[in-house]
Amino acid sequence: MADYDLIVRNGSVIDGSGAPMRVADVAVLDGKIATVETNIIGTATKEVDATGKIVTPGFVDVHTHYDGQATWDSHLNPSSSLGTTTVVMGNCGVGFAPCRSEDRDVLIKLMEGVEEIPETVMNEGLPWAWESFSEFLDFVESKPHDIDVAALVPHGPLRVYVMGERGVNRETATAEDIAQMKVLLAESVDAGGVGFSTSRTLVHRSSTGAFVPTFEAATDELKQLGESLSGDQGHVFQLIADWREAEDEFGILRHTSEKTGAKGTFTLLDLDGTPTLWREHLDRIEDAQAGGLDIRGQVISRPVGIMMGHPASMSPFYDRPSFKALGGLDWDEKMKALHDPVTKAKILSEANEAPHIFVKIVMNQFDNMYVLDDPIDYLPGPDRSIANLAAAEGMNQEEWLYDYLLTNNGQSLVYIPVANFSENIPQMLAHPNTVLALGDGGAHVGSICDTSANLYLLCKWVKQKALFSLEDAIHMLTRQPAELYSMKDRGLLFEGMKADINIIDIEALKLHTPHIVFDLPAGGKRFMQNADGIEATICAGEIIYEQGVPTGALPGKLIRGQQHDPRAA
Repeated sequence: MADYDLIVRNGSVIDGSGAPMRVADVAVLDGKIATVETNIIGTATKEVDATGKIVTPGFVDVHTHYDGQATWDSHLNPSSSLGTTTVVMGNCGVGFAPCRSEDRDVLIKLMEGVEEIPETVMNEGLPWAWESFSEFLDFVESKPHDIDVAALVPHGPLRVYVMGERGVNRETATAEDIAQMKVLLAESVDAGGVGFSTSRTLVHRSSTGAFVPTFEAATDELKQLGESLSGDQGHVFQLIADWREAEDEFGILRHTSEKTGAKGTFTLLDLDGTPTLWREHLDRIEDAQAGGLDIRGQVISRPVGIMMGHPASMSPFYDRPSFKALGGLDWDEKMKALHDPVTKAKILSEANEAPHIFVKIVMNQFDNMYVLDDPIDYLPGPDRSIANLAAAEGMNQEEWLYDYLLTNNGQSLVYIPVANFSENIPQMLAHPNTVLALGDGGAHVGSICDTSANLYLLCKWVKQKALFSLEDAIHMLTRQPAELYSMKDRGLLFEGMKADINIIDIEALKLHTPHIVFDLPAGGKRFMQNADGIEATICAGEIIYEQGVPTGALPGKLIRGQQHDPRAA
């Protein structure tokens, strides 16, 4: 009989703690790390030779939106296919529980508008085998998954469940409404929710165009709801906001942490319109931390960028009448029609009728719209902008873009960075009270594919720019986000820890340009992204991906609440 289930031999172990890399073997038994030694004497059911490769904990991604996908799909990719072994969903105040049957359409339209998952996909895919948040968790737990998943309790469904139409219309919650929401929130976190999330940004809207129910919800409502959380249970309050009243909104997190000991976290971006806000937020975080309050910013390792074109869900032309008239054609017929000079002239003469807010924001920003190269460059120079490429050919910018999107049989895309297009990214990442996040796995399926931001940290800021050591970067990808959500049983390659492991050929590590696949319910499409160099990903001791291909193993579990450090026992 073998001594272990698995031994990964001869790898360069980066254990997630920030300690120096060392060549060692890692043995796994019953889903846990059994030992890490220079040369393990023993046998295993399976051995993997990791000579010349780095061996790390599995990545932890605390900002995803797999709330729908987790109910219909056992593979939570592109997270699981890019090295992530634990995800937190339910961010930004949107989700599907609690929900009465008569409110299902409202929550679908919220998710479609905020996180850009098509209504047809959700109508086909969501089984709706729950009403309460506890029942939702039970359903997710009953379905096998490739990686572990935890869930925040989203404010939007909670508000609609208690207030009905008044909640949808963003009426002020009464004292009775708030009391009911507090009871339901307390029940939901007791059932295993890892915290509470809300959104106060005007960018988040229902597919009807209306603001989400939580937009500008009274500060008092949010502060009172935060009091249902518990620091002793490791709860987290997650917030996204426009920060028009920055001190007031940050005060929501501060109040929650002061009253309950719960942690706070929020989306931290460098935005052109408020160039000093990111630094002011870091000052607020430092002040809170000095006062014993654990509030942290979530930072993405690259710009938040939208991809547009004919294969994507939107483009600068997609909502113009003459373009929409071609919707019933197959691909080749559509491309032929778009090449017709008469059709082209009509489309260029028209305006979009009711475009997504993303298109409204970026439609004419040709100096900040870039051709999407292969491999994709997330920080392109001005020479790749539509404005400069059109000027070089003496063409109208919109006409040049129209022609470009028809190249490569209509498969060409443009990339538009909308936030964090900044030289300050490394400084934000390096701050001791920020956490690498915001990959948005499961969301924005037809325009954004930021789940690979974890690997971008390694490719750009470690390999190319040498601004972080491998040891520091792996700590940022593993133990640091695990600690934010009190998942103290993972993120380290130490004896007793959960055996979530990546084997990576760091020299070969490379991101490919995102591509469209049609694998969602109802034939829905989404962007996926592949990477070279991830040799294997292991969850709970089972290999779930080898060379980017799923093995069929589904060891993932639902995480209910905080997870204690097994070494403490």
